Amino acid sequence: MFVFMATELISKIVQKDFKSIARAISLVENESPGYEDFLRQLPSSNTFVIGITGPPGAGKSTLVDALMSKMIKENNTVAVLCVDPSSPFNLGALLGDRIRMSDWYIHPNVFIRSLATRGSLGGLAPKILEFTDIMKAAGFDYIIIETVGVGQSEVEIAGLADVTVVVMVPEGGDEIQTMKAGLMEIADIFVVNKSDRPGADAFEKNLKLKLAPAFQSKEKEIAIIKTIASQKEGIDDLYSEILDHRRNEKSSSKKNILLTEKAFHLIQQQRMKDIDKEDLKLKLNQADSDSFNLYEFVWQYVYSNNR
Repeated sequence: MFVFMATELISKIVQKDFKSIARAISLVENESPGYEDFLRQLPSSNTFVIGITGPPGAGKSTLVDALMSKMIKENNTVAVLCVDPSSPFNLGALLGDRIRMSDWYIHPNVFIRSLATRGSLGGLAPKILEFTDIMKAAGFDYIIIETVGVGQSEVEIAGLADVTVVVMVPEGGDEIQTMKAGLMEIADIFVVNKSDRPGADAFEKNLKLKLAPAFQSKEKEIAIIKTIASQKEGIDDLYSEILDHRRNEKSSSKKNILLTEKAFHLIQQQRMKDIDKEDLKLKLNQADSDSFNLYEFVWQYVYSNNR
């Protein structure tokens, strides 16, 4: 098994060596020996992180592709992390996003990596925080994280991104009715994509009405941008809004909340390290089904692992 050569690997990452970046992500994902020491040595960075989320079929990947085109034209370097649904058999990424972004495979200023959720319910890959920090260490101008659209759990992206873009389509009228406060709180920008479709104006109006109460708790109103990503229409407006958020960074109180969420997530990962799912499965198979109490079992299991 490969053991990290942290200093050597970091020096190559800082130089934007794409092979080293990809290798570091894989080694961290597989928890290769020395990966924690490697993470502790990563240099800090203020790279701006853009989170893009929304329901399946909203055109997130096409929107990311169009946004990248705008950024590259302005001589920026961009890293994209696409969180794909996992295969139910091997937990690998299905790589649908890479197909839609094929124009950027060999571009010297673009790094794209598809990641699998591996069963995570929050729309993000289990080690997305670590991967993002590796990207930050490489000094890209922008990092874009596109999450799989899985519903309310998408709020996890807010703890990771400096600006959160929620993508919807005109046919999503029912989604507005069922939209919970959490999603409205995390969204900095709403995008109504495929706005050339019937009902786009009415959808935008209903969205504004739904968001009206949320405006009162926001320092800045949540922008609603209409786009046709496939034709790159509205992308300039979206990019301008993102730049505005970059100039007016989140308040220190919100930054502290988000940093707390990141720390909590990492501590949670560390605490769960001793829990072996296969061992858990074996013990459950041996349990007496007639007298089995799940809560007593969990209490006993946690107590015995923490002794």
